[in-house]
Amino acid sequence: MTYEPRTYRSQVDATNLVSFQVVLAETDLQVSALSDLSAQALALVRELRVELESYIAAHPRFMESHVPIDVAPGAPVLAREMGDAARIAGVGPMAAVAGAFAEAVARGLAADSAEVIVENGGDLYLIGTIERTVLLSAGDSPLSEKVALVVSAELMPVAVCTSSAKVGPSVSYGGAHAVTILAENGALADAAASSVGNIVHGPDDISAGLERAKSIPGVLGAVIIAGDRIGATGLARLASVPRG
Repeated sequence: MTYEPRTYRSQVDATNLVSFQVVLAETDLQVSALSDLSAQALALVRELRVELESYIAAHPRFMESHVPIDVAPGAPVLAREMGDAARIAGVGPMAAVAGAFAEAVARGLAADSAEVIVENGGDLYLIGTIERTVLLSAGDSPLSEKVALVVSAELMPVAVCTSSAKVGPSVSYGGAHAVTILAENGALADAAASSVGNIVHGPDDISAGLERAKSIPGVLGAVIIAGDRIGATGLARLASVPRG
């Protein structure tokens, strides 16, 4: 797998927060909080990875399946959340992993910081009382980085997860430049983004993709960018980005 610089990390409004990177094996997070909580974040990531890797070692199909599967009794919380999200969205459990990790780390840090943003491969979990904006990056679409998603304080805590057939290593059966989902649950937002992305093959599928997003319980809003067209639904509030 070729490493792709995570230039999008500068595209989340983290005003008045301290940002730091947390890396362990394949997990690569950027965390923004009121102070440097790298040690606490690393400990959380290590614990989550050990639990999930142990479960996958005993149940390899959990990692391999692209469709929902049953989660074994006694599975760790993260695996259960991923399994539930996969069932609701109609995808494999690993489609929920990045969003699930982002939420688990954010919630684990919330006791030490009232404002937390965790970014995991373009999937975000935000906790706080200050409105934030997320610049929408969509590869070579002419709309990429021309539009931002406004995340009001009233929505938080909230996940903002994106699936793309054009950017990054995520598996997608569609052709969308970006499908961004808002949901309270990180695993669900991630799984729903994959589910919607799978049916959007071009601009003409945006309406169907938005209808699919609305049909998934727990989805608060959605934005789809395909080619030179964009569509939004629910609580997704967009703002144009001033040309600099």
